Amino acid sequence: MTGIGLKRLLSAAIVACSLASGGFALAQQAQTAPRAQAPAPQAPVPQAPAPQQPAPPAAQDAPAMAVSAETKAARAKLDGFKADLDQKELALQGRSQSDVELQNLRQQIEPIIAEIRVVIDEQTPKLEASRQRLSQLGPKPASGQPEESADVAKDRADREAAVAELDETQRLGRALLVQAEQLSAQIGDLRRTGFARALFERGDGILSPNLWMSVIQAIPSELRAQRIVLTDALEQMQRTATLGVLLLLGLAIGAAVALYVSRRSIAPRLVRRDPAIADPSRRNRLMAAVGVLVLGAGPAIAGSWIVWIAFDSADLVPPRLEEVMKALLGGLAFIAFVRALIDAILAPGHTSWRLIPVRDVSATRIMGFSVTLATVAIVEKVIETFNKAVAAVLPITVITRAVFALAMALIFAELLRRFATSENQDENCLGPYVAQDVDIGGPVRSIGWFTVAVVIGSVISGYTALASFVVGQAISISLVIAMLILCITLADEFIAGSLRGQSKLVTTLQANTGIRRRSLEQIGVLASGVARLALIVIAILMVLLPWGIESTDVMGSLRALFFGFNVGDLTISLSSILIAALLFGAGFTVTRIIQRWLDNTFLPATDLDAGLRNSIRTAAGYVGIITAGVLAFTYLGLSLERVTIVAGALSVGIGFGLQSIVNNFISGLILLWERPIRVGDLVVVGDAEGYVRRINVRSTEIQTGDRATLIVPNSNLISGVVRNRVRNDRVGRVLVTIPVPRASDPDQVAEIMRTAALAHREVMTEPNPRVLFKKATENTIDFDLICFVDDIDAAGRVSSDIYFEIFRGLRKAGIGMPAPSAPEPEEDEEPKPDESGKDGNEEETLTLLKDKSRA
Repeated sequence: MTGIGLKRLLSAAIVACSLASGGFALAQQAQTAPRAQAPAPQAPVPQAPAPQQPAPPAAQDAPAMAVSAETKAARAKLDGFKADLDQKELALQGRSQSDVELQNLRQQIEPIIAEIRVVIDEQTPKLEASRQRLSQLGPKPASGQPEESADVAKDRADREAAVAELDETQRLGRALLVQAEQLSAQIGDLRRTGFARALFERGDGILSPNLWMSVIQAIPSELRAQRIVLTDALEQMQRTATLGVLLLLGLAIGAAVALYVSRRSIAPRLVRRDPAIADPSRRNRLMAAVGVLVLGAGPAIAGSWIVWIAFDSADLVPPRLEEVMKALLGGLAFIAFVRALIDAILAPGHTSWRLIPVRDVSATRIMGFSVTLATVAIVEKVIETFNKAVAAVLPITVITRAVFALAMALIFAELLRRFATSENQDENCLGPYVAQDVDIGGPVRSIGWFTVAVVIGSVISGYTALASFVVGQAISISLVIAMLILCITLADEFIAGSLRGQSKLVTTLQANTGIRRRSLEQIGVLASGVARLALIVIAILMVLLPWGIESTDVMGSLRALFFGFNVGDLTISLSSILIAALLFGAGFTVTRIIQRWLDNTFLPATDLDAGLRNSIRTAAGYVGIITAGVLAFTYLGLSLERVTIVAGALSVGIGFGLQSIVNNFISGLILLWERPIRVGDLVVVGDAEGYVRRINVRSTEIQTGDRATLIVPNSNLISGVVRNRVRNDRVGRVLVTIPVPRASDPDQVAEIMRTAALAHREVMTEPNPRVLFKKATENTIDFDLICFVDDIDAAGRVSSDIYFEIFRGLRKAGIGMPAPSAPEPEEDEEPKPDESGKDGNEEETLTLLKDKSRA
């Protein structure tokens, strides 16, 4: 059958389908029109009461018809999408397509996926509203019950039809969405498969005689093809090269040359890197780096663009040679960009302005080798483009790629060798124990030598495409890493650094928003982290782009993670989790605000006692937190039945021996929530006393005075008695007990003790130190000195100092103490002094005070 016959058959089929669809639409209109007009005379129903009186039929049919019209429009749009997707699916199943065709096909599918999602989102609220309107009519009367009126039956039928139509449209949209996503995934798989097949396709190696013989045999034909192409180009130039065109092209080339030449002098004049500044600020170095990059690469890119616009407008050469010119101009701009980027980061000749700490020799060496590699890569690109323009044979293309891949591998190997030689010489000169600044570390050099070995081995063994790809990836990854370093440094400095310290922005935000400086610093660090993560993701996408993994694949995965993916009957959505967390946080905040209002405003104005006030406040907190939790769980779609099932499963586990673990776990949550004890508190648990170092979920670590670690289960801290010495503040009490002879003057002793306490600089004056007359025994009277210090950690040291000071005061006043165990002297006997010249009372007082000081 000829092509004309096929076209006629297709035209006849289209006309027949159009007539059939038109006849079907007319039949539907003929059927629906009488039904819409028949109930009009039955509108008034005076016998029925007002609440049960149905709306006029016209008012009922108008919304149904409007919904039906909107639904039909959506249905028509979905039908068009289905036809387009079916056509693309047939195209994929037919012939094998190139990577460019597959990429264009995928770009056509992505808007369809977005439109289908819009249609589904638009139909969802309409379907819910229709179902709610239908539910208001209640269930149909069962058999044996009175039948509903004709108006209610008609209304029910219309609403059921609307629900069925909307539901069918939504199900069709979801089915088309799955089909479109599957087609997009299939195209991605085909692209990756084709990429892998082309990458690992083996041919003749660079040392193969067959390859060189094929190249030699193809040289005459290639020269003829090149001569023909160049002749055509010259003829077209003669036809189109007028004086105005040549003048325009000459002006463009002159402007480009001026921009290329002047960029070497523009950047140093506008961006000054003063070598006299030994330690410039990080922001100044970054601003200088950005200026060098923009002024070094911008004029070159602008010059290439100007020449290309003029050359393209003049139409001097055939289109296939225009690609060669485009590759040449783009390559010149690329070389300028590489040079400017290395100059911005490494700053050869400007050590203090360098973003990465490397030596001057290393910076200059990296600059030279980077520009050389970029130049070789651009020459290869231009030659490959020319070979494609003249339709060169495959051996010519293979040998071109192999030679340039081998050349770039050898250049990179020479760079690695020079770094290794330089480091060995420095180590020999300075000795093995002198620390060296390694510019390219061992792992980086190992990866570099591995890359060189892979490229050389691939070229020799015939995997030329793999060698060319590895070289290109090495260059692109290096540039991406350099740009990533610069962008991350800029983000850290201008996002986090702008909200740090006493900058003008921080002062303005504090004055206008009332946010604390510490909070602004945290916001800056968080924003900087988000920016860094985004930059890393972009860099990864740029690296993975040649591997056939596009942003569409990554964004599809991120979209599924954020908006929900199904695991069985459960839908997991990161957005729902985040919104539920925000709802719970908002409920918790409102609860705390209400509790604060109850504490400070409402409850103090009542006559309720403190216990009842505390109960009301606690109950309000429990109600608020439970309400917030219910809202969060409801938004997540977790019904009470599911929560009950989970609780039942947990109760079974608890019944089989997890009581202790769960008890400690819940107690740990209570400790972390209510914070009766905090990290750094001085607590007494049983006979042990120490500082809380860590509160875990199951146990709490307490460090005692002898540097031992006490592991206490959390349930003991919740159910037991815990003494927290620093619960409200860190003020510590100092208790000093002094016994003196019974015959001593109490006022004089109290004054000596009070003076000793006030003389110490760490004793608080408010409350004032107090001396209490504790008791009187047969031989002594005991006094207690009570004072306070700001930090309880200083209580022991202050107590010792006060004991020493009191002992000096008592000795100076001549107040001593009789030995408790010594017999009382006779009335006519005088106490004999001991050999040291002191009486027994004073010696016993000294011994007792020393014992107290040790305690």
